[in-house]
Amino acid sequence: MHELDETAAGGPIGVRLAAWRRRRGLALDDLALRTGLEAEYVAGLEAGREWVDRRGPLAALTAALRLDVADLTGQPYPPRGEEHAAVRAVAFHLRRRIARPHPDTAGGLLLEELAERTRAAAQADAAGDEHGLALALPELIERADHAVATAPASGREESVRLRVQVHVLGAGLLRRLGYKDLAWMLLHRARPGTSEPLAVLVEEVRLLIDLGLPEYALARAERAEHAGAGWELPVLSAVAQSMTGRRRHAEQLLATAAELATSAWELAMVGAGRAAVAAEHGDAEEAADHARAADQAALDGAQRSHLLTVAAAAEARQDHADQAAACLVEADQVAPLRLRLDPIARDLIAALASRTVDTVQAAAVRDLAERAGLR
Repeated sequence: MHELDETAAGGPIGVRLAAWRRRRGLALDDLALRTGLEAEYVAGLEAGREWVDRRGPLAALTAALRLDVADLTGQPYPPRGEEHAAVRAVAFHLRRRIARPHPDTAGGLLLEELAERTRAAAQADAAGDEHGLALALPELIERADHAVATAPASGREESVRLRVQVHVLGAGLLRRLGYKDLAWMLLHRARPGTSEPLAVLVEEVRLLIDLGLPEYALARAERAEHAGAGWELPVLSAVAQSMTGRRRHAEQLLATAAELATSAWELAMVGAGRAAVAAEHGDAEEAADHARAADQAALDGAQRSHLLTVAAAAEARQDHADQAAACLVEADQVAPLRLRLDPIARDLIAALASRTVDTVQAAAVRDLAERAGLR
């Protein structure tokens, strides 16, 4: 148990992998056989020579070891700095909110003010501003619950819509923090009656992907067809298909998403999806090409940061360490906490920080690793 306790500080995935493999009594070759991964890759992970930059192998490793994904990624991570600590504290407040069946008796907000605050929270989420989103969520969820409980018939539909949106924002933050059980509970609370709003279904698909359950994610995505799903579900489904190795299905879904996209932002999101799918299939050169082709200027901060992380992983796989480091530094400038809470990004940061190349970019990544608690 002491060996596992040593992995609790949020370090590389490979450290936890080695500890859990020994605890399960598995030889390295046995684990490789169970996962379908190359024994050399698994050995490299444990020795710190390799890193996890694809969801499929991470899901395979956790399944073979009978673990939750968080057992290997180390989520939720120990707070680093005041903003991270404030974001982590939100999980406590939301846990209390989930445990209470009824809203507090405090006064509510006019629907117009609730809508304005919800828009501001959504903008913080899109920008990757985890701190701003976290500060707004506890009161916003309370007010949205109150609005649904007290709304007249004429305002019922709007109050329910806002409550769903706020709960989905909260679930997304909890998912990224690593509180995936709380995220699921909050999404369950978000359903008005027996209906399944599209926003809830989309976030559930994201959650199942992060849990390493692509087949469940695909099943959930199918349930969204009746809800008027547009371009977003095909992109997420393509990622889930790529996790299972079904590239042809993934490409078909991306083609569907491109046909459904109607704006520069949506087309850029599909382009980012193409990069993510190529990366998941291990085609680093293609992933880098798609990342460069995507219209980064059309993306929100959070999505731009994610695309830069995909690009960094692709460059690193091609032994372009400086280019990879530059992408990570830029991603950190765009959305710092969003990057540092991402387990795939963290493993890449740790891997690049351990390289001995003495360049300005390498020094910047080492500084980033320090701020993320990886050194």
